[in-house]
Amino acid sequence: MAADIGATNKQAEALAARLFGAALGTMDIFHIYIGQKLGLYALLNSGGALSSPERAHRAGMYPRYAQEWLEQQAVTGILDVDDPGAPADTRRYRLPMGHAEALTTEDSMNYLAPIVGMLISTAQRMPELLSAYRTGVGVDWSAYGPDMWKGQAAMNRPLFLNVLGQEYLPSIRELDEILRRPRARVADLACGGGWSSIGIARAYPMASVEGFDLDEPSIIAAEKAAAGAGVSDRVRFRVADAAALSQAEQSYDLVTIFEAVHDVPDPVGVLRTAHRLLRENGVVVVMDERVAEQFTVPGDDVERFMYGWSLPVCLPAGMAEQPSAATGTVMRRSTLEGYAREAGFRTLEVLPIENDFFRFYLIRP
Repeated sequence: MAADIGATNKQAEALAARLFGAALGTMDIFHIYIGQKLGLYALLNSGGALSSPERAHRAGMYPRYAQEWLEQQAVTGILDVDDPGAPADTRRYRLPMGHAEALTTEDSMNYLAPIVGMLISTAQRMPELLSAYRTGVGVDWSAYGPDMWKGQAAMNRPLFLNVLGQEYLPSIRELDEILRRPRARVADLACGGGWSSIGIARAYPMASVEGFDLDEPSIIAAEKAAAGAGVSDRVRFRVADAAALSQAEQSYDLVTIFEAVHDVPDPVGVLRTAHRLLRENGVVVVMDERVAEQFTVPGDDVERFMYGWSLPVCLPAGMAEQPSAATGTVMRRSTLEGYAREAGFRTLEVLPIENDFFRFYLIRP
């Protein structure tokens, strides 16, 4: 009995320590969000070391709050301070170069700042989520607001611009050859903020890409991004339901679906659309989460991360429209294979592309 009590106490202590660590991390998320929204990191990155009065003046922030924010950021290890022993009004704070990259450099593979707004958006939806969990309804994607859709686009942007067309697609000979054909056509379904479409067009100047998404704000942002990237002559975007497109729309050499199959209420319908849109010898590429092949406990950090997004975001968003497959973020390979077979595809293979968070599939009719 004493041994059982001792083991229980150790379990309790371990979980208490874990919850305390999680609380510290959550507090960092809150304060980073404040820094983002008030432009404080950008100000530090461009202005060098600043005192709290200088920061408050330049950011239009009340001085006492500026002082507390700077001190918290230094205490938690995000900012450096030149002389901690100096009076509060004269201490000068600076943003280390590496931290500036992670927080402000949008094209860096280390840019993780957008996840902060996504988490805040998720927390703000908790009343609706609790209701959904009780009733079985969903929470529409639009309810999560700009922090969510902008954050997801920004999180994937470095991968799509720096790696997708430079490393991943060229490493698969069949895909590389398709995209180098004169007048190659690509349909990018559920394209979101459009960075995948832009990344493909930048890497393959012979290809034209059409991106489709139901979310109008995302499409508006995608059009602006394509113009800024100088590819709007070969990249077009349209607000459209991917599951409702017909072959009459166009026919394509390649159809891509990046990080979206698990989100849609009708994944089989989307894949059927992809099948209809293909030209002869065309193929489909799906990028989705690199979850484990089967349910295993305890899970690794990636599995925990994916369930962490599924329960409050992807699953309820997918259930907002009924009937729904209610897939959720944790879409295992066998689930996608079942969807692909039902949609009329013949084969599905996992491509030899290494990424810690995503798995790439090649699907053939």
